[in-house]
Amino acid sequence: MTQASGRNRLLPWIIGLVVVAIATLYVGYLFFATACAAPAVAQFLVLAVIPGVYLALMYLTLKSQP
Repeated sequence: MTQASGRNRLLPWIIGLVVVAIATLYVGYLFFATACAAPAVAQFLVLAVIPGVYLALMYLTLKSQP
């Protein structure tokens, strides 16, 4: 019988968290450095809501795996 490795099941989530954080920081920098004319609500959705929902769904998917 094979033995399961001691790898962290949430490692893909941690890597995804880092990638999303870097992308969010870059887009946020572009919003504020270029004086983007997008409404504040749109900026909030792009910088907070979409990454948050994505990370929550990814976490729930990875956590529910056996």
